[in-house]
Amino acid sequence: MTVVRPRSGSFLLALDTATRQAVVAVGDGEGRVLATETWVAGHLHGERLLVSVLATLQRAGLGIGDVGAIVAGTGPGSFTGMRVGLATAKGLAFGLGVPVVGVPTAVALAAASAHRSGTVVLMQPAGPSGRYVTVLRLDADGVASIANGPSFVASDRDDAIPTGARAVAVDLPAAPRDASAAGGAALAGLAEALVRLGRERLASTGPDDLADLAPAYVTLPRGAATPVEGIRWSPDPR
Repeated sequence: MTVVRPRSGSFLLALDTATRQAVVAVGDGEGRVLATETWVAGHLHGERLLVSVLATLQRAGLGIGDVGAIVAGTGPGSFTGMRVGLATAKGLAFGLGVPVVGVPTAVALAAASAHRSGTVVLMQPAGPSGRYVTVLRLDADGVASIANGPSFVASDRDDAIPTGARAVAVDLPAAPRDASAAGGAALAGLAEALVRLGRERLASTGPDDLADLAPAYVTLPRGAATPVEGIRWSPDPR
């Protein structure tokens, strides 16, 4: 694990719990990653996330009071993982009195993949029998934007990848080799992409409102048959 010594400026704390690999990263005001920690999340988001935050800050030579902004990956991802990740990001932002900005995990993964232009289809597991599918466009500079989705599709559907698009498979062991390799590169670069994209969004559009920042839920939580007036977070930032 490489640690870059910080320089003066505002420090960013980035969190992502959308994949099976939880990510915590600390970056400086120029978007450089200072320290990272990743771990296979399983069902341990609640137990390990804050511990990982403090450990990562310590490796960067910082304390919790040095955090100037929070960057949160917004998915898509598992219901529990996303709830814990966003609740932690919002709680830290509220408690520290610092801005928070959401970055779609799909955009960060596409930007970090081995592909540099064209149409990319990100595929992630969705429960035991489905996938989250997000179609993204990468411009000539590798800047990613969502063209369609995320959406839930059955795992046996063959039409999820448009003709000419390149697949990025994350956490899907049975995916084709090229798609899995692109997914591995995307996961490896996720921390850097979150810090960079978070810094850019803070500079260009400003922070998100705590009450409005929510994960990209694609499927309903277990036990919910239908949404009732949509699925929304409480407007109370606590």
